[in-house]
Amino acid sequence: MKKFDIFKTIELIIFIVVTGIALYIVLTDTELYQLIATNPHIRTLCILLWAACGISFLFIFLDFTLFSTFKKEYKELNYAVSSDPVSGIANRYSCDTVIEKYLDKPLPKDIGSVMFELINLKELNQAHGHGAGNEIIRDFSGIIQAAALDQAFVGRNGGNKFLAIIENCDKEKMDLFLVRINERIKRYNESKPQFPICFKYGVALNESPDIETITQLVALSNTRMTNERSN
Repeated sequence: MKKFDIFKTIELIIFIVVTGIALYIVLTDTELYQLIATNPHIRTLCILLWAACGISFLFIFLDFTLFSTFKKEYKELNYAVSSDPVSGIANRYSCDTVIEKYLDKPLPKDIGSVMFELINLKELNQAHGHGAGNEIIRDFSGIIQAAALDQAFVGRNGGNKFLAIIENCDKEKMDLFLVRINERIKRYNESKPQFPICFKYGVALNESPDIETITQLVALSNTRMTNERSN
């Protein structure tokens, strides 16, 4: 789509420049102007040429309009495919896409994975209905997304689990990420004590030679969830 946009922009610029030059010649060349005015055949030919130019400009304009519509629809479709309808963040498909980016490649040394799980979602759904549970999912998603500071991929990995993949990551960066989340969760729970967010998480950095693939890293963070808890 970007190439098409560039091509159409160049086409429009060339059309405007050539049309402007032709109009300038007609208006500044007195003999040519008088010839067009006095000769009906040349005048008819010019009218047809200017009509063709006008129609061409109209079609180029329509191309831009249709392209803009297609681009908007494409973005909406891409968002629908890659975003979770409840949480508004990346969905399981997007999580798999990010993981696939590292498959069949050496795992970067400075990459980290965090797996989160909402541990009171089932109780909230049972006590207050799925509307309350969905609200907790949305709020928790917003919290981890905000805490990521655009430095990490964050997605809902299905159900009550969420995944964060952090590049250029070390222990300090990971700790700061988790501190920001815990601070936001604390403030959230103080403001909504009737619907608190309770979660656990597991962290894995590429800290061992035994970790060779992204799937092993994510699996390790998932395994470690039983050892780290915040509420």
